[in-house]
Amino acid sequence: TCTQPSDTIAPMQTRRDLAKTLLGVPLAATLAQTLSAKNIDSKIDGVMVGAQSYSFRDRDLDAALAAYQEVGLGYCELWQGHLEPKGREAAKAWRTSAPESFFKDVRTKFGKAGVVLYAFNYSFRDEFSEEEIERGFKMAQWLGINKITASSNVDISPRVDKYAQKYKVYVGFHNHASMKPNEFSTPQDFATAMAGRSKYIGVNLDIGHATAAGWDPAEYLEQNHRHIVTLHLKDRTKNHPDGKPGANLPFGQGETKIKEVLQLLKKNKWQIPANIEYEYGKPGYDTVAEVKKCFAYIKEALA
Repeated sequence: TCTQPSDTIAPMQTRRDLAKTLLGVPLAATLAQTLSAKNIDSKIDGVMVGAQSYSFRDRDLDAALAAYQEVGLGYCELWQGHLEPKGREAAKAWRTSAPESFFKDVRTKFGKAGVVLYAFNYSFRDEFSEEEIERGFKMAQWLGINKITASSNVDISPRVDKYAQKYKVYVGFHNHASMKPNEFSTPQDFATAMAGRSKYIGVNLDIGHATAAGWDPAEYLEQNHRHIVTLHLKDRTKNHPDGKPGANLPFGQGETKIKEVLQLLKKNKWQIPANIEYEYGKPGYDTVAEVKKCFAYIKEALA
């Protein structure tokens, strides 16, 4: 069992640790994923390589898991869009009514596919009720995991932290490059959200969006790795001075320091998943083929 400083994000849990921390979840359910099938090994020189399931947003969860198998990716950060219904009101109703059995069935699917469900994307927003916020943590518990990623408002951090401490679940806030007030775009936004908060409040660092917003994700990773829950890998160019967003491009064609970030993970043996987030696709692109290209680029970058 790993022990680490109190301000550090916990790494992947052992089977025994997971059974201890997931209150109210039967041992058989917590271990189902590990015991159902041999997990796909997508560690490259010690670096955990996976994908945000948003990469496969053009298909349902079952087809997305088949895509993970075809590409050979063994770690998943599960996009909430693969679970919740479409439509604002339908999604809101689902957040407070979806039964525990639904999430346990989802976890079983991951076990059968041999894909490690590492984190769940559940984006807390200011308009969420306390019940909606707490339900995100219950969902994580039912899924058998202790990490959530969230595209959230900066000022929601105290409300989220209350439940993060209660359920002992780490939350990584996700950055974009919009530069809008009360949205995560800069290192200062992360610092504001973590100031005075518990160890459970951290960062889901999107290195492509960081680049577009004009800051160095490799430098940020080096200085703040203890607070990072997961990484999102994409290749973007910097936003233009006139406000035009930086381009989202195939790996190797933008300005994002993908290789440098991966080499930092490798050199320092940081157990932070590097998750492909495929976004540059256009109509007619083959999603699986493009994610395979991203994975091939990662392998070459770590060679």
